Amino acid sequence: MRNPQTTRRITRADVARLAGVSTAVVSYVLNNGPAPVAPATRERVENAIEVLGYRRNASARALATGSSRLLGVILPDIGNPFFSEVALSIEAAANLHGYAVLLSNSNNEPHTELDAIQNLVERGVDSLLLSSVLPVPDVTVAQRANVRTVLLNVFMPRPGYLTVGVDATAGAYAAVSHLIDHGHRSVALIIGRVNSPSLEAREEGWLRALDDAHVNPGPIIRTAFSREGGHEAAKRMFSAREHPTAVFISSDLQAVGALSALHELGLRVPEDIAVISFDGTAESKFAIPALTTVRQPIAEMSTALVELALSTAPSDEHRSFPTELIIRESCGTNHPTDHRRRVPVAD
Repeated sequence: MRNPQTTRRITRADVARLAGVSTAVVSYVLNNGPAPVAPATRERVENAIEVLGYRRNASARALATGSSRLLGVILPDIGNPFFSEVALSIEAAANLHGYAVLLSNSNNEPHTELDAIQNLVERGVDSLLLSSVLPVPDVTVAQRANVRTVLLNVFMPRPGYLTVGVDATAGAYAAVSHLIDHGHRSVALIIGRVNSPSLEAREEGWLRALDDAHVNPGPIIRTAFSREGGHEAAKRMFSAREHPTAVFISSDLQAVGALSALHELGLRVPEDIAVISFDGTAESKFAIPALTTVRQPIAEMSTALVELALSTAPSDEHRSFPTELIIRESCGTNHPTDHRRRVPVAD
């Protein structure tokens, strides 16, 4: 076994010497090619690797191949179950391609996001996957370093950017239409604040559903994408004697906070207030009552993100995925738990 007092790095030359082969053969074993290696020779090399405790030098390999086999991922709030699930799913998809992931959390701060981009580029990531807090993120640093960048959690095409997301307008439309179809004539909206002058996709879907049903829009409260934000918004919205009978909420995280506020106000869900949220995280299933939610297909999107990051697709391609309306207890429509209805991508 390797002497624990030894501080010199074990090299491929050491492995080759012990196995009685050339360094090229050691490389063929480590990389499964390009040349074939006889089973007996491979076994000698693998035994030498184990005895010496040889570990690949990732930095040296990156210099030799021009690839770090690292993907940089920047998310706005890793504490949000949606982004936690996204991170895990991206890592799984990256591993299938032989890539590792470096994860950074921007804390919903533009300057922190910019610092994270700089840091990951300097660490030599091959590509960058970014969920930006800005409608038009500054990826100049990545572009100058020829680091391919893909934006995630984007609901519509952005000229000049590779993007992946869902048709959130169609998803919100389906959720609000479901509430209207079950008799609600006052459907409110609790939605996260966004740094964009244009109408947010989920708000657009909410408005279209109401307009198509000739129902006047209920009240809107814009708040933080957090449990605290949803809690505070629901307290304000439902404290009055006259209040909406249903609410569409722009994230599961906010909806969990809203459920807590409604309980504190003595209002029952769904008997007094019907609730539908957006995202479809595991947290939505274990809320009390279980949330009816518009599910984003995280695994499928993550696969597409990694494929785009490693491909040579045009620099302004947008991949949009359909959502699913998962009907549980919080909307009060007497459907079986976890009834699913696929929402197609709008034309």
